[in-house]
Amino acid sequence: MASERLQFHEMGLDDRLLKAVADLGWSQPTLIQEKAIPLALEGKDLLARARTGSGKTAAYAVPVIQRILASKQSVREQDVKALILVPTKELGQQVQTMIRQLTAYCSRDVRVADISGKADLSTQSHLPKIYQSFLMSATLSEDVQSLKELLLHNPVILKLQGSQLPDSSQLQQYSIKCEEEDKFLLIYTLLKLRLVQGKTLLFVGAVDRSYRLKLFLEQFGIPSCVLNSELPVGSRCHIISQFNQGFYDYIIAADEQSLAVPAVGAASADVTATKGKKKKTPDKGGKSKDKEFGVSRGVDFQNVSNVINFDFPTTVESYIHRVGRNGRRGGTTPARLCLSYPTKRWICCQRWRKLSQDHSGSVLKPYEFKMEEIEGFRYRCRDAMRSVTKQAVKEARLKEIKQELLNSEKLKTYFEDNPRDLQLLRHDKDLHPAVVKPHLRNLPDYL
Repeated sequence: MASERLQFHEMGLDDRLLKAVADLGWSQPTLIQEKAIPLALEGKDLLARARTGSGKTAAYAVPVIQRILASKQSVREQDVKALILVPTKELGQQVQTMIRQLTAYCSRDVRVADISGKADLSTQSHLPKIYQSFLMSATLSEDVQSLKELLLHNPVILKLQGSQLPDSSQLQQYSIKCEEEDKFLLIYTLLKLRLVQGKTLLFVGAVDRSYRLKLFLEQFGIPSCVLNSELPVGSRCHIISQFNQGFYDYIIAADEQSLAVPAVGAASADVTATKGKKKKTPDKGGKSKDKEFGVSRGVDFQNVSNVINFDFPTTVESYIHRVGRNGRRGGTTPARLCLSYPTKRWICCQRWRKLSQDHSGSVLKPYEFKMEEIEGFRYRCRDAMRSVTKQAVKEARLKEIKQELLNSEKLKTYFEDNPRDLQLLRHDKDLHPAVVKPHLRNLPDYL
């Protein structure tokens, strides 16, 4: 029963921290927070797996802040007390925002700095000999085991909630088998006829694919934003912020990462020692791409109704993290939709079968959609696809990068002086390198 669960005010937290928690509207801790925070405050190292959206960030941020506040009362040194490592810049911005919210009433004692891209954290020599460490993720892979040996000393292991996926009361997961052209036909029909309603994330597997899909939807007057590793981090974070505020309905995200290191860690100096060797991570991505980009993991997209895997992910871990972009923090909203286009080879893989068993049956239900009923739209779909040439995609890609670099750098000073005008900056404007055919924007009555 909820009344028997441990509450925030029973954890021995500082009054200033409790006030900040109340301001955030957290009436009671989530399961991972209830289990992890007391153990962390006892000085234990933690290795925790909990479902996406279950509140892992606060599960390590709250005890880190509490221990810093406690140490400030007895120690004069004002050196760095905690180092938080996350896999992407977007998640780093999100974590920084949450910690600033949690330290709203103790900002003099706890100061936060974002050092992503500004410091070399590649060697273990940056860590003191004695420290406490937490390692948390929605997935525990072989790489996490390597990090466990490197960073954790005799940790308490928490594996909460048997399935790594939201249950059917939170998320309905469907699959549909179709050819490449049919994927475009179906997405056009679903969005144009509003058969899929609400804020939607569309995941593709490459940067070119994101612009191809955006230009295709532009042909029908469907605006969308693109998120990929080539855009400046300031633009990416601004797009996510505006999406959460309801500026846009559709984001097309290029999920290029193979999730080589699926973990979120927080290391706080004080308690235990660590032994082991650091495992090097291979360099990924092109020269112009940001290797620290990623939106399929950890980023809190708010009030997302649908996740569409236009290109199916290459790993089970990636699927888990993509699906976790909705149905977050155990909300009571109606069940949401995840629609995927899986391949037969992928569905038959051993990891996927294991995930299905943990989920008490098949994860993906067949999406019962009669493709013959939308055949009348096919000629319009083909017209649009013919317009979206490789040259058009290339031009759109260059135009978007130049435009966002201008937004991010040239106007930075102006927006610092005029923050309200930043709300007027939109990222879903038409790129128009493809020939736009006006007749495609409207649906004739016979269709």
